[in-house]
Amino acid sequence: MPNSSSISEFLLLPLADTRQLQLLHFWLLLGIYLAALLGNGLISTAVACDQRLHTPMYFFLLNLALLDLGCISTTLPKAMANALWDTRAISYAGCAAQLFCFVFFISAEYSLLTIMSYDRYVAICKPLHYGTLMDSRACATMAAAAWGAGVLNSLLHTASTFSLPLCQGNVVNQFFCEIPQILKLSCSASYLREIGILIFSITLAFGCFVFMVVSYVQIFLAVLRMPSEQGRHKAFSTCLPHLAVVSVFLSTGFFAYLKPPSISSPLLDLTVALLYSVVPPTLNPIIYSMRNREIKHALKKVLQYALFLLP
Repeated sequence: MPNSSSISEFLLLPLADTRQLQLLHFWLLLGIYLAALLGNGLISTAVACDQRLHTPMYFFLLNLALLDLGCISTTLPKAMANALWDTRAISYAGCAAQLFCFVFFISAEYSLLTIMSYDRYVAICKPLHYGTLMDSRACATMAAAAWGAGVLNSLLHTASTFSLPLCQGNVVNQFFCEIPQILKLSCSASYLREIGILIFSITLAFGCFVFMVVSYVQIFLAVLRMPSEQGRHKAFSTCLPHLAVVSVFLSTGFFAYLKPPSISSPLLDLTVALLYSVVPPTLNPIIYSMRNREIKHALKKVLQYALFLLP
C-alpha cells in the first residue's frame, strides 16, 4: 500500500461518468461561479464606494462577501478544470493548499457571522452604546480576529491532516480535498489526533452557535417590545437577512459533517458538499440585497456608473 511519502497526487471524485455530462456540469458550475463572483463583487464594490454604507453592519458584510469569493474560488475552478479536461488529478501540494484555503474561509466566515450577530444585538438591544461598542477600531479588531481565527484553525487542521501516514491509496471520494475524505485514506490507528482536533473545533463552533441563538433570542424579545410598528419592521429587515445567511450556512455545514455514517454514499456526499461549499457563497448576496434598500440603491449607482463607462 502507498504511504504519504510516495503519493505525489490525489484522484478526486468525478462529477459525471460520460463526456457529455462532464461538459454539462462544467457549464453549470461556470454559471454558478460567475453568478457568485458577480453578486459578491457587486456587494463589495457597493459597500466600498458608497459613503452611506460605511457603517459596522456593512463593513462586516464587505468582509463576508470577500470570504464568500475566496470560499467558492477554492473549490469550483479546479472542479471545472477537471470536468473540462476530463481528468481527476490534483497534486499533493495542491490538495493541501485547497484544504487549507477551504478550512480558512469556512472558519473565518463562521467567526464573522458570530460577530455580525453581536453587531445586531448591540444595535437593537443597546442602541445608546452602539457608537462606543462598535466604533471603527473595535470593528477592525473583530474582523481581524475572525480572519486570524480562520488562519489558525486552518493551519492546525492542515498540518494535522497531512502529517498522518496515508495507507489507503490516493482516491479522494469528493470533488475537492476535504478533511473527512483525507482521513479515510489514513492508517487506521493514526487519525485519532485529527479526530480530537475536529472535536475541539466542533465544540468551539457549537459555542458560537449558542452565542448566536442567545443573541437572536434577546433581539426578538427587544423587537417585540418596541411600541412602533415601523421600528419593528426596520429592526426585522436588518436582522432577517443575517439570520437567513446563518441558517443556510449552518444547515448545510452541519448536515455535511454530522450526518450518520449509515446514510453516507459517494453521491450523497458529493451533493451535500456542493450544497455547503457552493450554495451559501452564491445565495448570500441575493439574501442581503433582497430586503435592503441601502444595498439596492448602492448597487443601482454602481451599475449606472459601469454602464456610463461603457463606450
